[in-house]
Amino acid sequence: MEKSDELKYWVGFSRIPGIGRIKTSQLLAYFGTLENAWKAPPAELKRAGLDSRSAEIIANLRPRISPNAEIDNLRHYKVKAITCEAADYPQRLKETYDYPTVLYVRGSLLPENECSLAVVGTRRPTAYGRQVTEEVVSDLARSGITIVSGLAKGIDSIAHRVTLEVNGKTIAVFGCGLDIVYPAENAKLAREIMEQGALVSEYPLGVKPKADNFPRRNRIMSGMSLGVLVIEAGESSGALITASQALEQNRDVFAVPGSILSPASKGTNRLIQEGAKLVRSHVDILEELNLNIVAQQLEMKVILPSNETESLLLKQLGTEPIHIDEVCRNCGLTAASVSSALSLMELKGMVKQVGALNYVLARETR
Repeated sequence: MEKSDELKYWVGFSRIPGIGRIKTSQLLAYFGTLENAWKAPPAELKRAGLDSRSAEIIANLRPRISPNAEIDNLRHYKVKAITCEAADYPQRLKETYDYPTVLYVRGSLLPENECSLAVVGTRRPTAYGRQVTEEVVSDLARSGITIVSGLAKGIDSIAHRVTLEVNGKTIAVFGCGLDIVYPAENAKLAREIMEQGALVSEYPLGVKPKADNFPRRNRIMSGMSLGVLVIEAGESSGALITASQALEQNRDVFAVPGSILSPASKGTNRLIQEGAKLVRSHVDILEELNLNIVAQQLEMKVILPSNETESLLLKQLGTEPIHIDEVCRNCGLTAASVSSALSLMELKGMVKQVGALNYVLARETR
């Protein structure tokens, strides 16, 4: 039997609720192929080890599912279905207990994606959270780490975007079918990720995003990765679910500390209190994971000011955001000259605006 013929039955069973890794293994052990299982009567399914309810659900749903049509639909959307028995199924994910039997992929999963880190956090990051995500994730991506996240608003989107900006590899794990982008506002970002990495889901095409899907989606993010980095998370953030699943999967958990007064850092600070590795820079993560990948030999290229105004401004800036008005007061320069100089310095990559006319150093200066 051709492998492609058997694939359509894997896809067919992935459409049936409750038929996960364990029940699929039972069917394969008894029937030899999923094609034989697909065609078996309910009584035979029960003899294979399925409970009466599962056998009944399969018998009721099979007439509504066309395995051939499923394969045609996947081809239309350029989606690849990878079974857990395939050589290109992510090996690290298969080491976890509850791995999906079928993984749907748009884009390319590469061998180097095995060296990956999940990055998660709040959908409403502070300026601090945005800055930390941009700096730490860009450094990780430059160091050859694939960034895995969930395409959600906030930290997820920033992590994907900054990885693309430095030409790194990134994977977005969906909580719905890959023909639906959620949130819809990230459609352009999803297309860019697909070109430079991959979109991944355990859900067949057409499955809509539901609240219950996302906690299950998170186990794939952590399962594909060496560890999970939580950047900002409130006390009830979904990012904490990902961290919990990572621990169950024997993955490392990293967290960025924040102000004890910030609601956005209550969850991350608690993770650190409970034993998560405190992260000050990407180097902390590389060292903990024993990844000797040029801990950025591009290490913050030294920047020299090209004139007296730039020299004055650089002395005022650091890693903490400072408003342009305060810079003007401290330097004794006009708002027009400071604004003009900072704009030019931002183009040179010397400084960065982190929102509302607040600036930080983009690199180390001499």
